[in-house]
Amino acid sequence: MVRPLKKIKKNIRLHSEGTTTLIVFGVCATVLCLLLGYAFTFQSVWFWIPFSILLAIYLVTVNFFRCPIRLYDGDTEDSVLAPCDGKVVVVEEVDENEYFHDRRLMVSIFMSLFNVHANWIPVDGVVKMVRHHNGRFSAAWLPKASLDNERSTVVIETADGTEVLVRQVAGAVARRIVTYPAEGEECFVDEHLGFIKFGSRVDVYLPLSARPQVEVGQPTTGNHTVIAKLKD
Repeated sequence: MVRPLKKIKKNIRLHSEGTTTLIVFGVCATVLCLLLGYAFTFQSVWFWIPFSILLAIYLVTVNFFRCPIRLYDGDTEDSVLAPCDGKVVVVEEVDENEYFHDRRLMVSIFMSLFNVHANWIPVDGVVKMVRHHNGRFSAAWLPKASLDNERSTVVIETADGTEVLVRQVAGAVARRIVTYPAEGEECFVDEHLGFIKFGSRVDVYLPLSARPQVEVGQPTTGNHTVIAKLKD
């Protein structure tokens, strides 16, 4: 498998998944503020308090939809990169019963509302499976969230035949999971896996022989932090 040449890209400030949300939010907030301004005058506290609250919420939403361009310059042959920004909440052996039906090393990363919610491909390879499951929207940090919540599963096979499973899990606030890869296509680090709107987690299932490079509580940077090594 030959990786595509890395090109210099224009720095994208906001993810395309946020365009509709930001436009609708901005228009509605502007209309409401204008109505309040005309009703109470623009110098009134009844204008400035709602205006300040709406502005703060809008800025948090803009921050949520940030989409930094990140290019990984290290060796990707046996490295598994963090699929998202966030904090490691699980590094342990678990039973994976959707695809592997055996024991796997699970590394789980929780994303708060203040993290970038774009998701990246963690390894170079070929997409073997893409599957979406409807489910609940309970707190993403709960252990059962990986089984009960709305989620999408992607399995990637590396050049040496190792299979890595990546699962996007919705949280209590999240209501939309977007997954970009299709079965049978090649995928590479630096490419986006998808996007989860408003609070969620991403789980990565690896062979038991993989060596974790992170620990619980450690912050991660998507497409930069190496979370595991597949080879000795």
